[in-house]
Amino acid sequence: MKIHLQSFTCGPFQENGYILFTDSKDAVIIDPGCSTQEEKSMFKDFIVSNELKIHALLSTHCHIDHVMGNAFILENYAIDYYIHELDLPVLHAAERSAQVYGIPGFQVSPLPTKFLNDQQVLTFGDITLKVLFGPGHAPGHVAFYSEENDFVVSGDILFKGSFGRVDLPGGDIETLKHTIHQVMFQLPEQTRVHSGHGPVTTIGEEKKTNYILQF
Repeated sequence: MKIHLQSFTCGPFQENGYILFTDSKDAVIIDPGCSTQEEKSMFKDFIVSNELKIHALLSTHCHIDHVMGNAFILENYAIDYYIHELDLPVLHAAERSAQVYGIPGFQVSPLPTKFLNDQQVLTFGDITLKVLFGPGHAPGHVAFYSEENDFVVSGDILFKGSFGRVDLPGGDIETLKHTIHQVMFQLPEQTRVHSGHGPVTTIGEEKKTNYILQF
């Protein structure tokens, strides 16, 4: 089944959140960074105009820029919220991060209702995604892979020409290098990488040119 991706770039960190959906109207939301009324309306208007049935909220990881819209989404849709259990402390720290970064009006995310495991296959109507555990940027970081559709939603593991920072609590450069080389770079080269920040790239392009190769 063809899965479409709609990205929404939100907030002071220019974070990419995603709605994945099919022609049969099944949909999931990944990493909503929406915090202003205008940003929330972008998500809601897209869902309404496309008559989507939202099945779940998924987090690649729980840094503040990726969970700013969680409360809004979970208040409006009666759905399960999925994270990797190792990122629960990161989720708990988001409110403190909002204070540190001076982000006003931050709404604390509800707690997850489901925990993700490496290689787990998630099925939501006609949407099927494989969970790839990928720590280094955050301790419980995961990516969501569709082999059939040749894409991976990588969060902050891998960017076009760059990779996730490792100077936040739970970050580690050696762990991230292992994730990129042994998880991400094992995917087919034509796989499109939809990152948490910046433009779309491919595994093949990053295997040739990414800055991680210099480490």
